[in-house]
Amino acid sequence: MADQAPVNASSLALHDTTANPAPLGLLGFGMTTVLLNLHNAGFFPLDTMILGMGIFYGGIGQILVGIMEWKKNNTFGATAFTSYGLFWLSLIALIVLPKTGWGEAPQPSAMTAYLTMWGLFTAVLFLGTFKLSRALQFVFGSLMILFFMLAAADATGNHALKTLAGWEGVLCGLSAIYTGMAQVLNEVFGRTVAPLGEVRKA
Repeated sequence: MADQAPVNASSLALHDTTANPAPLGLLGFGMTTVLLNLHNAGFFPLDTMILGMGIFYGGIGQILVGIMEWKKNNTFGATAFTSYGLFWLSLIALIVLPKTGWGEAPQPSAMTAYLTMWGLFTAVLFLGTFKLSRALQFVFGSLMILFFMLAAADATGNHALKTLAGWEGVLCGLSAIYTGMAQVLNEVFGRTVAPLGEVRKA
């Protein structure tokens, strides 16, 4: 047998053949956000439909996507999807735990602080989207506005502002659904079917 040339380990490279998990995370976030904010806009009460979506699709689903993004070496995606998955689970806990007797329901001032912190977190991620796409800029920009509007509604007790925030939240959720489905369709058809406004890399 002829001697084989030694393999240079430094020249080896791994080729990622795994699917893009981002559409799943965007859809989990978008659909759950739309349903919660239809409630905020006054269309139906807060019931187990929203709680179920928050636990499974918005919560656990996004956490799984965050783990998949970590495996793909995407720090932004891992941070965003995991964090918002945990946001949904924490929000459900704030609703359910007081009913079980495990703690007191949060006061409006506490919810104001909670929503403000998530708004600040989203504002930082929003800055990162300027290196990604126009579609993601809209998703994160509108989400940032949503958190601050909801925080202001809790701080002031202004029901009309919360209703308005609900409509803004529906728009935010729909934009995330569009972004997720656009990524799916563009990949399936191998061309731009639904534009995302990709930012040109320098």
